[in-house]
Amino acid sequence: MPSVRSHARAEGRRRGPVLLFTYGTLMRGYALHRVLAGAVLMGEGTVRGRLLDLGSYPGLVEGEGQVRGELYRLPGAELMATVDREEGYNFERGPITVTLGDGRTSRAWAYRYRGPRERAVPIPDGDYRRAHPTRRLE
Repeated sequence: MPSVRSHARAEGRRRGPVLLFTYGTLMRGYALHRVLAGAVLMGEGTVRGRLLDLGSYPGLVEGEGQVRGELYRLPGAELMATVDREEGYNFERGPITVTLGDGRTSRAWAYRYRGPRERAVPIPDGDYRRAHPTRRLE
């Protein structure tokens, strides 16, 4: 499994923008959104998979279905290391295809959950914002 540092080095060599798909507490209005300071919201979109409610945060796992979220362009690859630390050891960052609202697709990074699932509750429609509404959007 590649290390966080090898991901950061690879991103430094990539050409073009660094894109990140968020589906939970990194989205606008939630606790970890502050970590994305300087990132630009590209739009809302979906990815393939299932969403689990893990209590304080959700987790994206493999499976049939769609997960709703937000696509961001990051100001630089160095921000990914910060986000990696915030996400922690139960999440692994990997590439994913995002379908935007207008039908366009884009490749981005996303965090998949790889931790324990005993207490996880499925979010059937894949929409964390609907399952855990927030009062404000930034």
